[in-house]
Amino acid sequence: MPAACESVLEDIEDIVSAEDLKPHDRHFVRKNVFPKVRKRSSQKNVQADEEPPSDSIIPGVQKIWIRTWGCSHNNSDGEYMAGQLAAYGYKITDDSAEADLWLLNSCTVKNPAEDHFRNSIKKAQEGKKKVVLAGCVPQAQPRQEYLKGLSIIGVQQIDRVVEVVEETIKGHSVRLLGQKKDNGKRLGGARLDLPKIRKNPLIEIISINTGCLNACTYCKTKHARGDLASYPIEELVDRAKQSFQEGVCEIWLTSEDTGAYGRDIGTDLPTLLWKLVEVIPEGAMLRLGMTNPPYILEHLEEMAKILNHPRVYAFLHIPVQSASDSVLMDMKREYCVADFKQVVDFLKEKVPGITIATDIICGFPGETDEDFQETMKLVELYRFPSLFINQFYPRPGTPAAKMPQVPAAVKKQRTKDLSQLFHSYNPYDHKVGERQRVLVTEESFDSNYYVAHNPFYEQVLVPKDPLLMGKMVEVNIYEAGKHFMKGQPVSDARVHTASISRPLAKGEVSGLTEEFRRSAQNGTNWKAQEWKLNGIHCVWCPSI
Repeated sequence: MPAACESVLEDIEDIVSAEDLKPHDRHFVRKNVFPKVRKRSSQKNVQADEEPPSDSIIPGVQKIWIRTWGCSHNNSDGEYMAGQLAAYGYKITDDSAEADLWLLNSCTVKNPAEDHFRNSIKKAQEGKKKVVLAGCVPQAQPRQEYLKGLSIIGVQQIDRVVEVVEETIKGHSVRLLGQKKDNGKRLGGARLDLPKIRKNPLIEIISINTGCLNACTYCKTKHARGDLASYPIEELVDRAKQSFQEGVCEIWLTSEDTGAYGRDIGTDLPTLLWKLVEVIPEGAMLRLGMTNPPYILEHLEEMAKILNHPRVYAFLHIPVQSASDSVLMDMKREYCVADFKQVVDFLKEKVPGITIATDIICGFPGETDEDFQETMKLVELYRFPSLFINQFYPRPGTPAAKMPQVPAAVKKQRTKDLSQLFHSYNPYDHKVGERQRVLVTEESFDSNYYVAHNPFYEQVLVPKDPLLMGKMVEVNIYEAGKHFMKGQPVSDARVHTASISRPLAKGEVSGLTEEFRRSAQNGTNWKAQEWKLNGIHCVWCPSI
């Protein structure tokens, strides 16, 4: 007999035969059916309430390992997610092997970063770990095959990470990829006053906006972070105040383009910076993040004044990417090399000693030998002390990926040539013998020194004296390397303790408001509807 699905049904009546009971007959039969009541053992019920089934799962007690790739904005998101999970009772662990769930916070800027992300997913699955994905990779391309069936928390939904982790631990797959909006207007992202666990208790990373106003042909981050959306000045100032009250002595302002801040809400970057400067205590410092040339050009005079402020690092990261106007045009960078030079020359004149960091892409599609030589000349001219050299990688879905590519061997050689030029000069040799004021904030990678920064955000290694951590001290520079100087504290110099409070302990949750404490005590507010459909557990998540 053929299965029902093998025949074509023209109408619902086709599946009703003449022998079937009519509705009236079914109603009559129902009157003669009496429910049978089964007796229950009260003792068994009590025991069942006391001991949950062996296969039950209690969220909020598991161990979670968090791995973040990429920029300081992504690192800030990771800190917020860790803080919320810890506040709800989850244990954040540094040991991936003992973790029950891996939260992988990705970066989509370059292929190698995504390769590491993909390999980590595979390793987690092989280790039978629960997995939640975050960051720009799944936000930009959630339908990639290797992400199939996995839970995803979007870059603007990090305030709901507890919900996603909870459902994932229960065995469900949840994806929250919507945008934060207020009356139809896109917001900068999740609230800034959420709990967080700072990777370094002395450094607060504040995202001042998300997205940007550009459409660079090589950029995949735009697909994830979208157009510009800025946080209000008062919220950013409040976050800075709270950070200083929790022992922070250094604030990093970050975004995809800090120079574009405020254009969507009727303000600008200098206005924000002057408000922040007012609340920075003595002995603390502010570092400004990356800004593209077009938007800083409009505010050069004000920016020079701000960068000369004693509590603001005289440091600016301005990516040039190429010194060829034709390449910049193909990149859709919206400026020319003359614009970049104007910014750098003006700031060098008005802010003596300023550190200018920049980025360069080697082997962008269509880059000729002549184009690359122009870039080499630019580096030779300015001898940037901080230079981020990137071999071009075509990112899927970007216009640059469809352009005729420079041969891999040529890209590799150009990257090597530029790296050799960069390492041919030592930017700090002339500073040996100077007396500098430095802020000590972290430990070196080799654990042999503490790391401090002078007013130009140049790295200075100092002795590992616990009394120096979080303090602003004076040192004598006695040695210089390519990326650092070494300093010996001056015995008779004054030591500044920046903050009004002691720093939080490493791993301690910051920003636990009374509202959040009540929410944690009452359990998560899972904005979802659940139902059973043919034995399958379903979850519907409305966008907010």
